[in-house]
Amino acid sequence: MTGLRSPEPRNRGHPLTTQIGSLPHDEPGDAVAYSLRHDVPFLPELPTRGDAMLDYIKEPGRLSCLREFQAATAGREIVKVQCVGPATLAMGGYAVEEAELRVYLHLLAILEGLQVGRVLVFLDEPALGHVGFRFEDSWREVLSHLSEFPIVPAVHTCGPMDWDRLFASDMELISHDAARYDVTRYRRYRMGKRIAWGITSAGDVRDCQPGDLVTPPCGMHPRSFTVDDAERQLAVLNECARTLRAP
Repeated sequence: MTGLRSPEPRNRGHPLTTQIGSLPHDEPGDAVAYSLRHDVPFLPELPTRGDAMLDYIKEPGRLSCLREFQAATAGREIVKVQCVGPATLAMGGYAVEEAELRVYLHLLAILEGLQVGRVLVFLDEPALGHVGFRFEDSWREVLSHLSEFPIVPAVHTCGPMDWDRLFASDMELISHDAARYDVTRYRRYRMGKRIAWGITSAGDVRDCQPGDLVTPPCGMHPRSFTVDDAERQLAVLNECARTLRAP
């Protein structure tokens, strides 16, 4: 349930640019090069190459850009990767235990080939607000088996959500559609979390703090976006970051 307060304005932080994952590109090399132009490079998913979330999870570890991304980011301080979340898979017809296993195997294949300082690991749960079971337990089960890697656990959801519940979870970074949802109005807002603000303009970022990210509100599936759209989106992110970094 939302609270009635809005937090007092705070000092503006220094947001880093990144994206959700799916891109309209056809060629892995072009997609990885585009990713590397962000402050936090992200592992591209190319639906035109079979990388849609409910497709790649049928063969965990199979992504068209994976090997090139692992090679291109070697030695980086921080990168972002993502995987369809177990709650989304369970809603899609998988048994909960199988969903957890598939997510674990997919993330393991990604992480074993990365040579970076830290990895932001986002579970992609677009319709999390409609889940009817304790998704936190599934997240904990998956992530507990990846503790040997330098991961920062995170979640992306772009639909309506009980945000207080999400802020109380174990996730350290929360990605949402800031153009649609004002999460600062919730009673448990932040609770030490970092925020990935999914923006259409700088005005969507209501409380930027150090360690926060700016992203598009969701991925860029080729059904709705072109490569030119991706370039425009990057320009929006860069302009937003410059505005929020201004003294």
